[in-house]
Amino acid sequence: MENFICVQCGTQFGETAEQPSRCPICEDERQFVRHSGQEWTTLERLADEHHNRFENEAPQLLGIGTEPEFAIGQRALLLQSPGGNLLWDCISLLDDKTIAEVRAHGGIRAIAISHPHFYSSMVEWAHAFDAPIHLHAADRQWVMRPDPAIKFWDGDTLALADGVTLICAGGHFAGGTVLHWVDGADGRGALLSGDVVQVAGDVRRVSFLWSYPNMMPLAARTVRRIAKTLAPCRFERIYGAFPGRQVMADGAGAVQRSAARYVELLEGSQ
Repeated sequence: MENFICVQCGTQFGETAEQPSRCPICEDERQFVRHSGQEWTTLERLADEHHNRFENEAPQLLGIGTEPEFAIGQRALLLQSPGGNLLWDCISLLDDKTIAEVRAHGGIRAIAISHPHFYSSMVEWAHAFDAPIHLHAADRQWVMRPDPAIKFWDGDTLALADGVTLICAGGHFAGGTVLHWVDGADGRGALLSGDVVQVAGDVRRVSFLWSYPNMMPLAARTVRRIAKTLAPCRFERIYGAFPGRQVMADGAGAVQRSAARYVELLEGSQ
């Protein structure tokens, strides 16, 4: 029996004797099946061919990514705090070196993930650090490896610690979640956004899409709602899903300006 991992999206599946016949996450229109067809790997094979890198993104914020790039190529972020560390988003590779490095930074008290494309090997991480996984219940159907470590939450917000709050913004997925960190950016606030709020190539801007690889937009009303949801939050920086993608100044303003421009273009103001 093996927990197979989809090579295209990096999601680990529940134990099976044979490779799964399909990956529902990749077959959904927000993702895609590899052009050469569905392909699978295992955690052991992945560790033989890849390693994780660690990069200090900011005080109390450690980036963890995989080299060579695997699946979607996102990074996880370890938010370090006196009350216990939070792993934001997740990656597929977990090996002994990674476990040792994370423990040297204080371990993991809890895991929270923005949306199903980054569920990856979340159960492996949860078991290694005895940490619960907080997922929004609206995305329950996309969990490919159910486990008691997964704790579903409902509603608009979930406070994980003093000054650390999950916010359901929706959009890319119904349960699409961002993390508001009040003490981030030296007390000016930070948003950890996955790609629910995607930091753009011009890192003064963000965007919002239904499907990134298939370039499918969200409705104007949805983008307005996301902007309205985040309007009360104060944050200077936005840390996106991918290395190098962060808004370093006036992050809250960037969200509001980018949302307004997106709506203008959708509604034909250009």
